[in-house]
Amino acid sequence: MQELFSLDGRVALVTGAAQGMGRAMALAFADAGADLLIADINIDGLQDTGSDIEKRGRRALPVKCDVTNIDEIRAMFAQLDVEFGRIDVLGNVAGPGQMETPEDIDLTLMADIVHGLTVARFCCCQEAGRRMLAAGAGSIINVCSIGGVSALGRGNFPYSVGMGGVAQMTRELSAEWSGRGVRVNAILPAQVINPGLAQRMEADDQLEAQFLSGIPIGRLGRPEDIAGLAVLLASDASAWITGALIPLDGGNLALNAGGSPGP
Repeated sequence: MQELFSLDGRVALVTGAAQGMGRAMALAFADAGADLLIADINIDGLQDTGSDIEKRGRRALPVKCDVTNIDEIRAMFAQLDVEFGRIDVLGNVAGPGQMETPEDIDLTLMADIVHGLTVARFCCCQEAGRRMLAAGAGSIINVCSIGGVSALGRGNFPYSVGMGGVAQMTRELSAEWSGRGVRVNAILPAQVINPGLAQRMEADDQLEAQFLSGIPIGRLGRPEDIAGLAVLLASDASAWITGALIPLDGGNLALNAGGSPGP
């Protein structure tokens, strides 16, 4: 059974790997046996992740990359070709977000956010997909959001619209590519603790309680919660799973909006 989840001999590329879910995903892939190219704009955090990967006996290649910049994305994949010559798994994690109401948001900012969340992340899928299609195998994992399939409100408009594009992109790429060996799936997190979210909760002492009211499991997410699901989707254990949008949300999407916690 353990062999089903093994990534021995495989190469993964993970964006946003300096911290949070990107770091947790990268370390999980290394634990499962993969070598990695890891990308982020935070080079210090990236080096720390790379060091932890190497402590696990796997190869890590940290690459500074702004994953909203198409030229930098393509240069990163060119470097992957030189250093590894293959890609088996893409962890498409990093993307921008900003709180703005729909009536006030500047259209240039809206375009920038949708570009970063959907268009630039599609570029990562396209670059990985071309290489995987040539090899006849691969797994793409898009980190989307519950906001990509449901409305969050609270000023999340541009983020949710961009993530809605990621959700549909995942379905369409699966329909196009899965018959040629490339599976494409998405993970839909709810509120996962990170520095930005922690700052927002410190500034608003009601916010955490509001989040928790929609999470039946009774706690916010932690970055490491993504590890098991990421390895499942990267490995042969999910050989017949493609086009799936899988919640990682403590039960948030399963809870009716009018529901309330039990006694």
